Amino acid sequence: MMMKIVVLDGFASNPGDLSWEALAQMGELQVYDRTAPYELHERIADADIILLNKTPMNAAAFQAAPKLKLISVLATGYNIIDIEAAKAHGVRVCNAGSYSTNAVAQMTFALLLEATQQVGSHNTAVRDGQWSQSKDFCFWNTPLMELAGKTMGLVGFGSIAQAVAKIAEAFGMKILYTARRKRNDPRCVSLEELLAQSDILSLHCPLTADNTGMINEESLGKMKDGAILINTARGALVDEAAVCNALEQGKLAYFAADVVSKEPISPNNPLLHAKNCYLTPHIAWAPKETRERLHAINEENVRAFLAGCPQNVIV
Repeated sequence: MMMKIVVLDGFASNPGDLSWEALAQMGELQVYDRTAPYELHERIADADIILLNKTPMNAAAFQAAPKLKLISVLATGYNIIDIEAAKAHGVRVCNAGSYSTNAVAQMTFALLLEATQQVGSHNTAVRDGQWSQSKDFCFWNTPLMELAGKTMGLVGFGSIAQAVAKIAEAFGMKILYTARRKRNDPRCVSLEELLAQSDILSLHCPLTADNTGMINEESLGKMKDGAILINTARGALVDEAAVCNALEQGKLAYFAADVVSKEPISPNNPLLHAKNCYLTPHIAWAPKETRERLHAINEENVRAFLAGCPQNVIV
């Protein structure tokens, strides 16, 4: 008997430029672009396997899916799943670790270079005629920054942070980082020291109950005046109001983020009106090559599960 495979929110990872054919060959496939909360229980009622990205699976959802055997997450993070409920119902949960390492590292530097070189701002100025009217052969509207010799502090040192470190070193930057467990590495320092020494602080850690809001008024106060803060990890790591205040007061020179506390971003998020703030709509993972890798990992997750040897297992 064929397994019923349901994709609950496929549009984000596949807006039409990828194929679901590999999954269709493994079972009876139903793909939904998006699933609203009121639609969830009906859509998963007879599902054996679910693929999802950001659709929450709480305890009630597991109750509504008595046939469910596997959830494969179209992402690395799996905080949208009630893991204890999955255990209680005997449901295997798998994810796609490290698929986006290169892309997120690339986005980290895209954000940093925008802050330090102001490419977008100067492109606009040129197109508005400011260069044509310039008395000199060049001009700049804001101070620019050379990265060589600067200290880049990384909160977390997993695969993405390590990829960022390699790029930073190619720019001639000094690397410091903090990790969950102290390492025998002179670059591994306490969070206090990292805050104090970093010219650029970049977040690369998972969101937990312990580190929610870790970048707040107190921690910002320990940073260098005029430091740059980058967040490509999880929005809730940052107290957004505190960041806005730090930008306004000049404590932070720039804040650049691909993630915010509530996504899509709320119209009243204070970051939308903060100065020297650059925001992108959670697209670090979005290059086609990256999404192809994500889909291939999830297809293999399903294939391995059906073969009796599950991979990338969370529970």
